Amino acid sequence: MDWYYYIALVLILSQLLFLIHAYINYRYAVRKYRKTRSEYRPRTVLIVPCKGKDLAFQNNVASFFNQDYEDYLLWFVVAEESDPAYEELCQLKERLSRSSKAKDVQVLVAGQGQTCSQKIHNLLYCYQRMSDDMEVMAFADSDVCVRSNWLSQIVHPLRKSKNGAGSGYRWFVPKKNNPASLALSAMNAKIAQLLGNSPFNQAWGGSMAIRVDVFRQLGLDKIWPKALSDDLSLSYAVKKAGKKVVFIPACLVASYESMSWGKLFEFGRRQFLITRVSNPGTWWFGLCSILYSVLGLWAGAALAVYAAAISHKNLALFAAVPIVFFTSQIGRAILRQKMISKLLKEYLPKMKAAMAADILLSWVWSILLLVIVISSAFGRTIEWRGIRYKLLGPTETIVLGPTG
Repeated sequence: MDWYYYIALVLILSQLLFLIHAYINYRYAVRKYRKTRSEYRPRTVLIVPCKGKDLAFQNNVASFFNQDYEDYLLWFVVAEESDPAYEELCQLKERLSRSSKAKDVQVLVAGQGQTCSQKIHNLLYCYQRMSDDMEVMAFADSDVCVRSNWLSQIVHPLRKSKNGAGSGYRWFVPKKNNPASLALSAMNAKIAQLLGNSPFNQAWGGSMAIRVDVFRQLGLDKIWPKALSDDLSLSYAVKKAGKKVVFIPACLVASYESMSWGKLFEFGRRQFLITRVSNPGTWWFGLCSILYSVLGLWAGAALAVYAAAISHKNLALFAAVPIVFFTSQIGRAILRQKMISKLLKEYLPKMKAAMAADILLSWVWSILLLVIVISSAFGRTIEWRGIRYKLLGPTETIVLGPTG
């Protein structure tokens, strides 16, 4: 048997394994998200850092007041009172507090951060003001809308000592169906599909929880003051300690977004650049995976065309490689969109265009994602919510100051 038989078989088998893995994650998600979680109710503070007013800001904030969870604390935090979100949060606090189960609602002002990202500075400001009886810290971003059972779901895995953190993830719902917004939703969906019952899970700071004692045992109160990314540094510390980051399908949250191509490239490069500096192994895994997906399809197609042109005796074998790659990519897209139609079914009417774009143009988004990942291989300076940062290492960041 010729050597290229073995290469072709390995390529085909790998795609089948990726498809099986996607199906396993799909089954995990649809099985877990239906379960109710009411038996574990640690004393919890929900911290929501805010900067500016995101799309659907009022609806998002209202969802944090509407948690079906007894006596939780709800703290919003901004850098300055001049932030547009501050006044809006104060008004929403007055209007929604009475009907909320939140025992204590505060709108805190943290001041400007000096050695870490503004988001982490805001989170640490809240951490330093917690009482000693607080058991769990939950974190959410102001650009997501959560269900009423979100808090009970996000804390549930923390009842087991082997679980270091519980996390959901975001799913971008296009505010308008322009190409850049559809591209963002599709590329983010590819990443969300990797999460499941897996040791490779990463926490996401917009939907995340950790026990206070674990937070301190891991030394995150010492790591965060010099870090840029709250979730990547937390994930690294959790796994280094031999604990798990648990993905909770019911805590996968909707985030409305409207993107231009410029904003999309800036956002994507920033996310992957932070990953490259904070967790190089994850960045290299992502780069190699996307590169393999793109080259497997297009290099395989080129070889198949060449084999047809010279009437090669093993044309069927050469043709099978790109066909399997293409079919596997479409199959995975169908699985992730079928999953989200169950988990976020209330948003289904607004996601139909994004679902079709992901399934029909999956191969296009892989190329775009590869370009963005490669662009993040260069430089260490980013802009994030109006502030420029230089990343020197996983736990060393220089705040360069406001942009403009």
